[in-house]
Amino acid sequence: MFAVNLRAQPALPAGAAVPATATAPADSASPEEMVPAAAPAVFHVLGLPVTNSMICTWIVAAFILIIVRATTPKNIKEIPSGMQNVLEAMVEGWEGLIGDILDKRVTRWVFPFATTFFIFILFSNLMDLVPGVGSIGFTSPDKSFTPLFRPPTTDANLTVAMAGIFLVMSLYWAVRYNGVWGLVKHIFGVKMETTKWTYPLFFLLFLFIGSMELLSVVFARPVALAMRLYGNVFAGESILDMIFHGKSLLFSLLLSSCMYFYETFVCLVQAFVFAMLVVAFVGTLCSHTDEEHAH
Repeated sequence: MFAVNLRAQPALPAGAAVPATATAPADSASPEEMVPAAAPAVFHVLGLPVTNSMICTWIVAAFILIIVRATTPKNIKEIPSGMQNVLEAMVEGWEGLIGDILDKRVTRWVFPFATTFFIFILFSNLMDLVPGVGSIGFTSPDKSFTPLFRPPTTDANLTVAMAGIFLVMSLYWAVRYNGVWGLVKHIFGVKMETTKWTYPLFFLLFLFIGSMELLSVVFARPVALAMRLYGNVFAGESILDMIFHGKSLLFSLLLSSCMYFYETFVCLVQAFVFAMLVVAFVGTLCSHTDEEHAH
């Protein structure tokens, strides 16, 4: 059955003695009030679990599609006005920011990719602040409460999947921009002027540096993208959950009001940081130094 999880404790009759064992279950159950690291399954389809974070992901995707359709009418004017003017200004500013980092040809590839990430992550993060998310759910037969909704970016499966998509696309663009052999030289090549006597020494040095760079490209960068986003949003969700389950209702309301403003800022910053890191990481693979041109 569906319920709103208020974690209310039943009141004891006046003068009734509190059993000594009454505090033990409450203490042991307190960790269950924390947000679980793994998103729980709400139902199954053909044996596959559908988690509450997946439900929120579908809601976010549908909301974005509705907003895009509503704000971009079929008769787009050559001289923009109203909402079209606002959207075009935002798009041009964002494209200009990316263009200052990337080559013009690479900007055309990365701009829609990074913009999609930013919009999707922003709305996914903001789901953390929607009333009912995390508190509306159902109680299972074992008396455990399962929320029906959970912010998508508090599920590591989603952030890891986005980091995996970034890895595949960044390597594709790197090969498309440099060529296969050009990418190998870009990572492992000697990037400084040397003589024929010192070249073998510097070749070994840059071979080691290139190995570290390759490890960074295929492992460190995707992990940093996934864990930074997941850790920050999950931490915010956990803090709000602890505040809402405070003993004082007035204290919880006051503190949560302050946290809402802070979490709104964090949601925006984390979406922006993720998108800009995608741009910066692609830029390190799709660029040429003067030494590479000289060779």
